[in-house]
Amino acid sequence: MEQREKVLTSTSWVSTIGNAVLSLAKVSIGLLSGSLAVLSDGIDSATDVVISVVMLITARIVSRPPDRKYVYGYEKAEGIATKVLSLVIFYAGMQLLISSAGAIFSSEPREIPSVIAIWVTLFSIAGKWGLAFYQGRQGKKIQSSLLIANARNMRNDVLISVGVLLGLFFTFILRLPVLDAVTGCFISLFIMKSAISIFMESNVDLMDGVRDEAVYTKIFDAVSQVPGAFRPHRVRSRQVGNLLMISMDIEVDGQMTVLEAHHIASAVETNVRSQIRDVYDIVVHIEPLGQHHSDPEGFGITEEMI
Repeated sequence: MEQREKVLTSTSWVSTIGNAVLSLAKVSIGLLSGSLAVLSDGIDSATDVVISVVMLITARIVSRPPDRKYVYGYEKAEGIATKVLSLVIFYAGMQLLISSAGAIFSSEPREIPSVIAIWVTLFSIAGKWGLAFYQGRQGKKIQSSLLIANARNMRNDVLISVGVLLGLFFTFILRLPVLDAVTGCFISLFIMKSAISIFMESNVDLMDGVRDEAVYTKIFDAVSQVPGAFRPHRVRSRQVGNLLMISMDIEVDGQMTVLEAHHIASAVETNVRSQIRDVYDIVVHIEPLGQHHSDPEGFGITEEMI
C-alpha cells in the first residue's frame, strides 16, 4: 500500500507540472496568436492540472489505515475522485462548446491566427503523448483506475491537439478564420464524450462491481479442483481500489467434523488465491451437502449463471 501511494503521488506531481507548463504555453500563445482552438486546447490542459491536484489529494486519502468508521479503508476515495474528475472535464468541455459556438455565429470579423500557434500545438502533441504514456504505465503497474482514466484522458488530448493542428493548417490554406472556431467546437464535443465515458466506468468500484467478469469463472474453476468442496453459490466479488474482496458459500459432507470442513475451506481459499491476482480477502461459508436449494439468490451468483 505504501508503494502504491508513492507511485500515485509521484505520478500526480509529474502530471501537475507537465500539464501546467503545457497549459500556460497554449493559453498564452492562443491569446497572442488569436487562435480560439489553441486557447481551447490550453484550457483543456488547465483542467488536467486540476485533475492532477485532485489526484495528489486522493493519494493522501487512500493511504489512511482502516478505522472504526471505514473498516475497509479509504481505497474507494479513488473512485469518488474519478467521478469528480469526469464532472470537471465535462464542465470544461461545455464551456469550450459555448465559446466556440458563439465565435462561429458572431458578426465580428476574425483574423487568421499567427503561425506560432502551429509550433505550440506541435509542442503540445509531444508533451501530452509523453505524459499519457507515463501515466498509463504507472496506472497499470499499481492497478489504479484514477491513473488509467487520466492516461486515457491525456491520449484524448493528443488527438485534440492533432485536431487543432489540422484546423490551423486548413485555416491558413483556405484563409477562413471560422475554421478555427469550428475546430474548437469539435474539440469540446470530444472532451464531453470522454468525460461521460470516464463517469460511467467509475461506477464499477462505487457499485461494488468487478472490472473483469472472468474472475467468476476462475473462482468456480478453483473451487471445483478442491476435493470435498461442492456446489459453490452466492459467490460475490467486489473491487476495493486495486484489490478484490471475495465471498462464497460451499457445501461439504454434513457428517464430517468442523476441523475437516475448515481444512476444505482453507484449501478453497488457497486455490482461489493461486489463480487470481490481487485478492485481499476471501470468506468461505460452509453448509451441509444438500442444504442449498435452487431458489434465486438475493446477492451473488451460481455457476449456472456464468
